[in-house]
Amino acid sequence: REIWRVQFALAKLRKAARTLLTLDPKDPKRVFEGEALLRRMSRYGLLNEDELELDFVLQLTTQKILERRLQTKVFKQGLAKSIHHARVLIRQRHIRVGSQLVNVPSFNVRTSSEKHIDFATNSPYGQGPPGRNARKR
Repeated sequence: REIWRVQFALAKLRKAARTLLTLDPKDPKRVFEGEALLRRMSRYGLLNEDELELDFVLQLTTQKILERRLQTKVFKQGLAKSIHHARVLIRQRHIRVGSQLVNVPSFNVRTSSEKHIDFATNSPYGQGPPGRNARKR
């Protein structure tokens, strides 16, 4: 189901790019909406700075979009032992992005907030090695 959802989102992006490519290059609609689409793609890290053209939107793959998910990022940064462990940590509210607690594994991480992925402050994983907390007396 998640892959279908990503494929559908990708199909909508590619369709928008295709319709914009059929317009005249000087058409104000193509300029305005094309810039907005490319800005969104670069903000989410789907396109590099040197790939900011509508032709590159058509070359996007589901793999590229799935790489931007919070679940994948948590695993790649070494906060979780496996991709499945990453999903469990996120659902159990142990992961935050910036100061915001996120419990949705399919959350798309922006390039600006990618370096702010960490354990939540109130999480037992956040203070040190995982384990139980001693009771305060």
